Amino acid sequence: MRIIQSNEFDSYWKSQSVQDNDEATTTAVREIIAAVRKDGDEAVRRFASCFDKSSPQRLEVPMTEVKQALGGLRANDPALAEALELAADNIFRFSHKQREQFADFEFEMGKGLFTGQRVIPVERAMVYAPGGRFPLISSLLMALIPAISAGVEEIFLVSPPAEDGLPNRKILAAAGIAAEITGISDNRLRVFAIGGAQAVAAFAFGTESVPRADVIAGPGNRFVIEAKRLLYGQVGIDFLAGPSDVLIIADGGTEQAAEYAAADMLAQAEHDPDARARALVASVEFAGLVSAAIERQLKTLPTAATAQASLDNGGLIVVYQNREEAIRIANTIAPEHLELQTANNDVWIPHLKNYGSLFIGALTAEALGDYSAGVNHTLPTLGNARFTGGLSVRHFLKTVTTLRCAPGDGFEKARNAAEILARAEGLEGHALSAAYRKQE
Repeated sequence: MRIIQSNEFDSYWKSQSVQDNDEATTTAVREIIAAVRKDGDEAVRRFASCFDKSSPQRLEVPMTEVKQALGGLRANDPALAEALELAADNIFRFSHKQREQFADFEFEMGKGLFTGQRVIPVERAMVYAPGGRFPLISSLLMALIPAISAGVEEIFLVSPPAEDGLPNRKILAAAGIAAEITGISDNRLRVFAIGGAQAVAAFAFGTESVPRADVIAGPGNRFVIEAKRLLYGQVGIDFLAGPSDVLIIADGGTEQAAEYAAADMLAQAEHDPDARARALVASVEFAGLVSAAIERQLKTLPTAATAQASLDNGGLIVVYQNREEAIRIANTIAPEHLELQTANNDVWIPHLKNYGSLFIGALTAEALGDYSAGVNHTLPTLGNARFTGGLSVRHFLKTVTTLRCAPGDGFEKARNAAEILARAEGLEGHALSAAYRKQE
């Protein structure tokens, strides 16, 4: 892991290569998309035979399987079931509060000229839940519950099939908990055992047994991400996620503060070798404390090999000279997760503009946001926090506008201006459309 002074940051940052598109992945995904568009279910099953653990004849999973999986989880691992219930409840309450912020309105611009907004849920959303050796049950809750809170009419939970032709049982159980907590009816939630790029393509186009979705959300591997990128426009997506990253701003000097920072950097680094764990610290001495704490904690971390590879590839501690300099660097990095562990956090917050989610105070471990606090953990990566936030109810909502006119001077002024502007652009049909409505 590298330690640098803040005056070295700009040259370091410029040296970081921009992630190039993987041409082999793009080519493979294009072929999958074309095949699913042409052959529908048959192509989905063919690719499942190649890439998944099984290729079920029936792609849709009965809701009875969800309820059985939930019963099994409660019987065999009640602590996990209770943790999922708490997390689901917090996510639901936070998502519900978010939904309240999107409101309809109508505003009278002038007499007879009424402009408005309506916030409408999409009709159908596909939520992808990765399977694999460690199924991302938390990511399922983070994508499924906001869709429910938004009011989506039909939600399709999609996850790769295991050997028995069903998605991972913990995925199914988590879906059952989300359904219980939110009160969603069985006819609004449907589950499908499909994985990979073929799942994205199937729901983008629709097949014999797969409905077409309006929006596709949720994380996935590089094939899933590339399929979302290629199919955007055919279907709505949340955003494209890359390797996870964290930036910790810390001005402390104690060993405990160093232990906190080290633990949170390792929590990020253990995701995969491409994850990025970075810190902005106020002194060389504290940088040394954090580095030493990382070395100590690595010795007992079961995922040390992955974390070490991540730190070797891109771990970074930057020693800043003043707050303004640190803020500039933080806003340049635009991290997915930004932790603020300073003596006066309130002074920093108004100036920090680019982050997926902000974690305020030494007790606020990013891991709480990952799992149980209620905020969403599906966040923009690769610096994309410069222009977008994380997954939320807004990804399942359309904000549309309304216009209503009645006789009045506000209407007449707008009508007359429209006629003049249309002629200035050479669109006489537009001008006449406005002219016909002139009030005598």
